[in-house]
Parts: sequence; C-alpha cells; structure tokens
Amino acid sequence: MSKKNRGMLVGAIGAGKSTLALALLGRKPKAIKTQSLTYEDWLVDTPGEYTENPMYYKNIMATALEVTHVLFIQDATRKKTIFPPGFSTGLNKLPIGIVTKADDEQADIKHSIKQLKKVIPKGPIVVTSAKENKGIQMIRDLVMCNSLSEMKGYVKQTDDEHIIFNESLYK
Repeated sequence: MSKKNRGMLVGAIGAGKSTLALALLGRKPKAIKTQSLTYEDWLVDTPGEYTENPMYYKNIMATALEVTHVLFIQDATRKKTIFPPGFSTGLNKLPIGIVTKADDEQADIKHSIKQLKKVIPKGPIVVTSAKENKGIQMIRDLVMCNSLSEMKGYVKQTDDEHIIFNESLYK
C-alpha cells in the first residue's frame, strides 16, 4: 500500500470498523473496542462515538485532514444509519461506502446500500465480509485510487456484484 494514500474508517459503535481494519491490514479479524484514534500503516480507525455524537464531528474533520479517503461503514444488520444525508460531501476527501457483516443471517444488504447512497451521493460502495475476506482487496485497491473518476473506472472494470459506483442521491 502506498504511504501516500491513507484511509479513515468512520461508523457506529459495533459496526465492524476494527474488524475490517484488521482484515484490510492482512490480520486475523477479531472484535475489539476502539477507545481512541488508532493509526496503523495506511489506516486510521476511529471510535464509533466520533460518528454517533455530533459534538465529535470536529474530531472526524480534523483527522480527515491527515487522510486521502474516508471509509463510511454501514453495518448490514442495523436498520438505521448514524450518518446525516450527504455527510461525505462535508469532508472533501474521496469517499468509499462499505457494508459490513454481509455474511450475517440478519444482514439486509439492499437496505444498507440504500442508506450509504444517502451518505455518499457520488462514490463506490463495497459489500464486505471480513470473516470471509470478501471485498477486502477491492477496498485496498480503491484507496490506491487518486480521484473519483479513477475509482469509477476501477468499479467498471471489476466484474463483481459486491461493488457499485453510486452517482446520485436519488437512485
């Protein structure tokens, strides 16, 4: 992974950010609770409280200055999202939507994608399973991209149902 490009994981408490981070770094996924910002290689893992409490949004915005991509995590087993509509547009970084826990029997992938489309009006959305290693390489590849058009090209050439490129808030 290029040292130039860095991703920051944001999402609700228990959404699978840390488990996903471990999988992205090539380690065995396990559930852990992130208590503070964790910097490891090309990833920054944030506590879920940063996203769940609007008073902490300034921490997300400050940390976003250190990264090139923001990875918005939506747990497929949860009906609601904690992100306000269009949240990605306020950070001025390349957004990547990520559906976690797609392998869970309670997962509603279609609903999770719909939720992420509201958060990311333009950008890729990847359906993942850290336990089954699904979508992990696609996320690594997307973080290597340097523009939305480069990410769109990547999605177009990837023949996989686990990745889409959203281009409208209203689709």
